[in-house]
Amino acid sequence: MLVRALRQEISRLKKSPVKRLVDKRIRDFKKNTDFFSELCFCLLTANTSAELGIKCQKECRGFKTFPEKKLAAELKSVGYRFYNRRAGFIVGARGQDLVLDRDWLVKNIKGIGMKEASHFLRNVGLDNYAIIDFHILDLLARHGLIKKPKALTKKKYLEIEKKLAKLADSTGLSPAELDLYLWHMETGKVLK
Repeated sequence: MLVRALRQEISRLKKSPVKRLVDKRIRDFKKNTDFFSELCFCLLTANTSAELGIKCQKECRGFKTFPEKKLAAELKSVGYRFYNRRAGFIVGARGQDLVLDRDWLVKNIKGIGMKEASHFLRNVGLDNYAIIDFHILDLLARHGLIKKPKALTKKKYLEIEKKLAKLADSTGLSPAELDLYLWHMETGKVLK
């Protein structure tokens, strides 16, 4: 019953102005060619908000060139909380020939886990990924699709991802589109 209500809400949103926002965001993802900037964004959104990651991405100039301490100071100046650690991750990712493969990203880019790798891949146009964060976990648990896990291991992430893929298929959406609709349901926003 709860799953049917979720599908109905998604169907309603697909007929609302939210559809235009989701469609535009997906088009933007497919046109995204600045992979390193997007990787930095995904590194920055871990344990913080997408809004702060967007602010850092817009206002910080030194992702590709600043020494680590200068980049940390720049992140701090825009209000980023984990400025030293993330500056280290960003500097460490420079010069990597990014491979658009989630397992490769998790293994080779320090600071990237399953969620961040999925976020990056979705944001560079691969539409078979959804971002499983606490907003999505809460929504799925409320609608009876999952029991909210205490920890999100790789195995648990992949199990939940399969359930999301089935839900996406049943609603005529890609996992990336579904993710944006679910995010909107939880936050009222369509971000990246």
